Amino acid sequence: MVEIQCRKIAVFVEDIWHDGGTPAERPLRKGAAAAIVANPYAGQYAEDLTDWMKALDDLGATLARRLLDALELEGSAIESFGKGTIVGVNGEIEVGAAWHAPGGAALKKLLGVRGFVSAGQIIGNAGERLHIPLVSVHSPWVRSHFDGVDISVADAPRPNEVLFALAMSSGGRIHARLGGLTFAEGKRGEGPKF
Repeated sequence: MVEIQCRKIAVFVEDIWHDGGTPAERPLRKGAAAAIVANPYAGQYAEDLTDWMKALDDLGATLARRLLDALELEGSAIESFGKGTIVGVNGEIEVGAAWHAPGGAALKKLLGVRGFVSAGQIIGNAGERLHIPLVSVHSPWVRSHFDGVDISVADAPRPNEVLFALAMSSGGRIHARLGGLTFAEGKRGEGPKF
């Protein structure tokens, strides 16, 4: 089993009252939690990354819980989510792609939902900005919940590190008004199937 060596965890939370329109009575709250870990495959190619992927399960659970606690919300209040990765420049994108299963599973288990978890991944330098796309926790077809969280950690990832992140939001875009499948309809299972 591969050992996860975590250097630090960073948590980001923002409250949004408006985006040019009338301020909401209650803000949209969204955030992300990121862990910066050593990349055991930096500078080398490994034929099989399944042990690495499995080793990330506990990290996924830890980040999901830390983020939900930081948002100060109940799991039932989370309406959208996503995950993302920045692989330091001595690594490869497949090392970051190992986050898809453990990161997504951790979010779904904690929140008790079955939705598709969107993802963003890049190779980058310390301080690189990561855009984590968000989608509804019930259906990727809820247009009002197509959103994102942008994060950056000034000293991460270093060349031999990986930044793994999870994101959550308490709703769709603050002034969503483009129609389409509603959150309630998506929760009931209406709309296109995937």
